[in-house]
Amino acid sequence: MSRVGKMPVTIPAGVDVSIKDDQISVKGTGGQLAIAANALVKVNNEGGKLSFVPANDSREANAMSGTLRQLVNNMVTGVTKGFEKKLNLIGVGYKAQATGAKLNLAVGYSHPVNIDMPAGITVATPGPTEIVIKGADRQRVGQIAAEIRAVRPPEPYKGKGIRYADEKITIKETKKK
Repeated sequence: MSRVGKMPVTIPAGVDVSIKDDQISVKGTGGQLAIAANALVKVNNEGGKLSFVPANDSREANAMSGTLRQLVNNMVTGVTKGFEKKLNLIGVGYKAQATGAKLNLAVGYSHPVNIDMPAGITVATPGPTEIVIKGADRQRVGQIAAEIRAVRPPEPYKGKGIRYADEKITIKETKKK
């Protein structure tokens, strides 16, 4: 059995988990998330702990038990604490401004780039070159951060562009004659 799948998910106070035949939903102070249940994994709720057991001895059921366990754990963490990604803008004149559910970027193009945030995702700009994306769904927070980074990814010669706060860019040496 998967090592990750063996560990139970502890449900904190204030979080409601409902398990149906085709869906697992988690509701808490940070919102409500749902995921489709897999037929290869049996989910049991015993005294505030969720356990994930493969339905059979196949390799796929073993792998899915660990995968489903981690996805549900991320949902529980998301509705209690939430997830966040930080991005930095590096470059002369590069700036970001969050207004409501929109993010305006000035990153060296002849026009400003406007990005609309989906429901459940909030964006903040503590400084003109910092972007903080927050939300309950880990996958959506990471996807939005990747889409913002893709507007102007860091280039390898000067390092200008949008990068994650913890990202290291290896600067290339220029060509010599």
